[in-house]
Amino acid sequence: MKMARRLPKRGFTNINEIVYLPVNVAALSVFEEGAQITPLVLMKAGLAKGNGGVKILGSGEISKKLSVKAHAFSTTARTKIEAAGGTCEVMTSKN
Repeated sequence: MKMARRLPKRGFTNINEIVYLPVNVAALSVFEEGAQITPLVLMKAGLAKGNGGVKILGSGEISKKLSVKAHAFSTTARTKIEAAGGTCEVMTSKN
């Protein structure tokens, strides 16, 4: 058998990959009306676990007016938060 077939295959690891911790809009309903939500607050609440940036996804519904700061937003999450009267702010650093 050829040497190339006997050796294990290794993939490519992108060292510049941005890893996001997903948080759904429905999970934000545990916070009170008018709350300032940051990635640190989400991690303390147990909604974002691990290292990396936080991305808010649009699964679920929200009816509270919240001010959300995250590293990324999906378009549906942004429209749902703003339709409820809240604001979305994109952060640039990991902290």
